Amino acid sequence: MIRLMKDLPESILGVFATEKITGEDYETILIPALEEKLKANAKIRMIYHIDGDFTGFEFSALWDDAKFGMKHLSEFERVALVSDHEMINSIVRFFSYMIKSEIKIFKDRELLEAKEWIIET
Repeated sequence: MIRLMKDLPESILGVFATEKITGEDYETILIPALEEKLKANAKIRMIYHIDGDFTGFEFSALWDDAKFGMKHLSEFERVALVSDHEMINSIVRFFSYMIKSEIKIFKDRELLEAKEWIIET
């Protein structure tokens, strides 16, 4: 399940992910929110928090993520991943070398630091 964070500046998209992430989560929540941010901003910043109750992604969610990401890759200025899931963190570290945006990984206990980093100029 995906929920949007409410306590961030207008140019920053915050996402809270828990339990199973579905294609419907991407199609009805995440992608529309990203498209809305991109209409108002040439570049966006995003914080993606995957909590301890996370159980995985449906294939359709991964596919939607890959399609959207490839189409808009250059429009992400900065991405903060907040997660204690080492497999996800390792995958993001691996792919971060291929992406031009700044990507930083934080542990769950560092959520406040991640928000500060994503907001700073």
